[in-house]
Order: sequence, then C-alpha cells, then structure tokens
Amino acid sequence: MSDRKPAGQFLDAAIDLLRRVRDEEAGAIEAAGVLLADTVQDGGRLFAFGAGHSSLAAQDVVYRAGGLALMNLLAVPGVVGVDVMPATLGSALERVDGLARAVLDSSPLRAGDTLVVVSLSGRNALPVEMAVNARSLGVKVIGVTSVAYARETTSRHSSGTFLKDHCDLVLDSKIAVGDAELTLDTVPAPFAPASTVVTSALLQAVMATAAATLADRGIEPPLLRSGNVDGGLEWNGRVLDQYQDRIFYRR
Repeated sequence: MSDRKPAGQFLDAAIDLLRRVRDEEAGAIEAAGVLLADTVQDGGRLFAFGAGHSSLAAQDVVYRAGGLALMNLLAVPGVVGVDVMPATLGSALERVDGLARAVLDSSPLRAGDTLVVVSLSGRNALPVEMAVNARSLGVKVIGVTSVAYARETTSRHSSGTFLKDHCDLVLDSKIAVGDAELTLDTVPAPFAPASTVVTSALLQAVMATAAATLADRGIEPPLLRSGNVDGGLEWNGRVLDQYQDRIFYRR
C-alpha cells in the first residue's frame, strides 16, 4: 500500500474498477439494457436474484426511486441476506443441489421474462442451476459475476461449470478473487470489499440503458419516483396500477 490513508486507497480502487467496467463492459451493458427494454416492450416481466451479499445489488434495482417498476426480486428463503441465523446457513444453502429448481417451480417466472442472476463467484450450485433452469423455461438470463473466479477457482457445481457458462449475456464486475482491495503488513487478511459498490453501479447502468432505450422507441419507461418528493406517491400509484399484472412485490 502507498502512503495514502486506507479510506482514500479504497475509494481509488473502487473508482478504478468502475472505470474498467465503464470502458470494458460498455457493449455488454448496452446489450443487457436493450434486452430488458425488449422484455418490457414485449409484455414480459423482469426479475433479479442474488444470494448472500450479491443479493444487495439485486435488491437495489427493485422498487427503487428512479428505477423500473417492473423489476421484481426473486427471493430464496435463507439466502437473501445475513438475517438468517446462523448467517453461515445462507452460504451453505448456496451449495445445495436442486434448490433452484424448487424455487423456480413455485415462482411466477415464465417464458418471455428476463432474470438477472447476481453471483460474485458464480461457482456455487444455486446461481448455476438458477440460470440453467430459468433458460429451460424460456427465460432470458443476464449473469452478473466476476469472470476471474472461473479462471482461478473450481466450480462447486457437479457440472464443473460457472454461472457465466449458462447466460444469454454476461456482465463482468472485474472484482478480484477474494473481493478485498487492500492489504496491510499489520493486518493478517486482505480487507475492504468493493463488489457491492461496483455491481450495484453496473446494474444501475443497465437500468439507465433500458429506460433510455424504451424512451427512444416512443415508450414511456415504467419508472418509479421518490415517495419523498411532492407528487411522488401519486405518480407511483399510477405506474403500479398500470403494470399491476407484471409486479409481484405488492402481493
């Protein structure tokens, strides 16, 4: 590490990663945004899934001011966050074969929908099977992952494959294996993870592309406004009512 303070070093590292994503993933971001716009225009529904801390980026695009109202969270009980006790149970469930199929069988996903699967490593059974099984239903899958894991680690799925191998589109977050940007001689382990910052920004870039693409086609994007600005709640009520058959977080 340099002489700069850790806070500044971490922010610089995050900024560098965001620049890499902007420059190296521009084509994939554009394609993902267009796919979401196509899905909205064609009457499909949008879903996002992530396990553990990857769920934070998925949740960030659901029922969000400035975001698409049609984005729904595909939640798997026990793996959405650290609220499950013990927290290690969530990590264990990610490695359970067959869980994704059980979730999809009881979910509203259907052919013509698009599912965003967020998994930093992309190596566990749950995200791999989520992508495989969703595509078998005729659902388009956008994977958000770190491709470095597929080069430097082994898969935990029986197929030996990773999330990136089963997606219609892949967005590479560029996060290094281990998800820790800083080291110090006085600290025994790497620290300061940046995956949430980068992955959330990556997905918001996709959402922005989708909204602009719909507008370019003469379609008003189904966007939500902040409920803390005058008229926001009324605006949102109109949008939620208009698209109620494609929104599942109100039920």
